[in-house]
Amino acid sequence: QVQLVESGGGSVQSEESLRLSCIVSGYTFRRGCLGWFRQAPGKEREGVAGIHVDGSTYYTDSVKDRFTISQDSAKNTLYLQMNNLKPEDTAMYYCAATSRAGADECAWFVTREYQGMDYWGKGTLVLVST
Repeated sequence: QVQLVESGGGSVQSEESLRLSCIVSGYTFRRGCLGWFRQAPGKEREGVAGIHVDGSTYYTDSVKDRFTISQDSAKNTLYLQMNNLKPEDTAMYYCAATSRAGADECAWFVTREYQGMDYWGKGTLVLVST
């Protein structure tokens, strides 16, 4: 059974940084696609960043050049380094995985259709104040 547990959220001020972590169990990093998604109050869930097993990475436009997704297969952990945070980054952040996606599908799930991801964590809250 695949389980994902996020951590690292918190309350920071604008321009500060946070690193989110997601420990993944029951899933092999040699397959599919992993990603970070977020949902702000009153808004639909959206993709933030994704990484495919072939090493390709994907980002939504609003976080490019500020956020970096990475993985440590030995530790079964997915990371999201978030720099220069802005108030509009405030949201619940979720880690998600699917073992079915090719590289193109991974990009699509992250940038267009989060419903394509099969496994989800419970989220970690990020609050960014001015």
